[in-house]
Amino acid sequence: MPRQPKDPAGAPGARASELFRQVMKARTRVYRLFPPTPTEPYPMPGGWTMLLKREDLSEIHSYKWRGAFNFVAAREREARRRGVCAASAGNHAQGVAVSAARLGIRAVLFMPQSAPRLKVESVARLGEGKAEIRLEGDTYDDAARAAREFAAREGLLAVPPYDDLLVMAGQGTVADEMMTSPARPAAVYVQIGGGGLAAGVAAVVKTYDPAVRVIGVEAEGQASMSAAFAAGRPVTLPRVDIFCDGTAVKTAGKLTYAALRRLLDSIVTVTQAEVSAAMEELWRAARVISEPSGAMGLAAARKDARALEGRSAGVILSGANLDFRRLGNIARRSGDPAGRQAHYQVELRERPGALLAFLKAVAPAGLNISRLMVGQYGSDLAYPVAGFEGREEGFPRLEGCMAEAGYRFADVTGRPDLPFRVAPYQPSLLRRPYAAILHFPERPGALTEFLERVAPLANISYFNYAHSGEQVGRALAVFSFENPSLRESFLEVLRTRGPEITPLPRDTEYALGLACEPQGEAYNALAK
Repeated sequence: MPRQPKDPAGAPGARASELFRQVMKARTRVYRLFPPTPTEPYPMPGGWTMLLKREDLSEIHSYKWRGAFNFVAAREREARRRGVCAASAGNHAQGVAVSAARLGIRAVLFMPQSAPRLKVESVARLGEGKAEIRLEGDTYDDAARAAREFAAREGLLAVPPYDDLLVMAGQGTVADEMMTSPARPAAVYVQIGGGGLAAGVAAVVKTYDPAVRVIGVEAEGQASMSAAFAAGRPVTLPRVDIFCDGTAVKTAGKLTYAALRRLLDSIVTVTQAEVSAAMEELWRAARVISEPSGAMGLAAARKDARALEGRSAGVILSGANLDFRRLGNIARRSGDPAGRQAHYQVELRERPGALLAFLKAVAPAGLNISRLMVGQYGSDLAYPVAGFEGREEGFPRLEGCMAEAGYRFADVTGRPDLPFRVAPYQPSLLRRPYAAILHFPERPGALTEFLERVAPLANISYFNYAHSGEQVGRALAVFSFENPSLRESFLEVLRTRGPEITPLPRDTEYALGLACEPQGEAYNALAK
């Protein structure tokens, strides 16, 4: 157990707030369930040190067990008599489930139907037969409403997820361990959902050392505490973004709002791209995969890297219960950890070699191409979309390169169709089309080298590529030709010099509009 702190005046806890006193009491309970988690130092780009609080190493891979168990253990007699009930998007439910199992108490847990499958399965496993799971509604708020009604009807003891002194105190033991570790941070970045973790952490940090800055971190699209600060009271957001599902709360807690209003030095928001890049940074530094909300603290700290140079910052990896299927989407959002992503639509003349000329024109900017979507839908002009990623200073150079080469272009970053990789084109304009999946080495210049070989022979009528992080890049491409001889020469280049290709079957060509007639049952998948 961490050692007993001293307040700034020197007497143990003499000036501690009631919340801090409750954290000290929570220390006598929470370690009946699990031991403390480590705080690990990692050197970071920019010359600062991340003190990473590894809550992912707990039995439930999240900090939520602390508040849940402290609440249930403090009211154990009542909980045994009545049973407990809670609502959660996942991690709080796991904390209540494992608490109920350890103490032999009945638990009924409500989760939204959209909750990650991994978390639902973990709740069932940790509950050891003591926890009943009910999937209710599409959002956390739907599940919470159902839990409140059920608890009132059945007389169960409700275990709040954040807005309760006992829960906040249990979460505060995270900071107690951090502040009594060998290295003390100059600042602590703590994520905010409903505010329970942040309130407990801030109370402990400020009692140990008021000079340590505590920065609250919210995700863009779910900043309910920032909205409360602006309004002077908790308010309900009309909707919340659920990319960071562990902190997706529409209404900040009343108790947590009051505590954070008094204790936080500042509050900041982070974007999905910044959170995704922070998740990648955690993998690079510590070889851990967090859930999005678990990386929010690091996302904010990375934005303050210059101010942190030569200093240490506390970052809480609050959870690692990530559905594996989300990794691809997160990787696409992360981009270059040292820079940003942007997409541009450019006007090209519809002729062989046009795309190659464009790629050569933008090469001096030094940016990586993360996406390329080309579709021929006019006889004279094409309007491909190219995605670039790299350091911030490369983007003014990119725009300068395009302007100097005479290209008309527009920044279309954030256009809603881009995540769906829509590349419209008119198959009727294509002459003697050839379609295939291209496999080329994922290295700078590989695509340009290929285009240089085929530019005199073919026109690129359709091209759809997105960087996947693999060593081999893949693009779905359709080429058209002025005459049969050029088509045959093109195919000979592919056979002799590559790249490797996967020809498309007839039914796929028809689906792309390249074949005039379907091939009967061979095309109709439902007839097979």
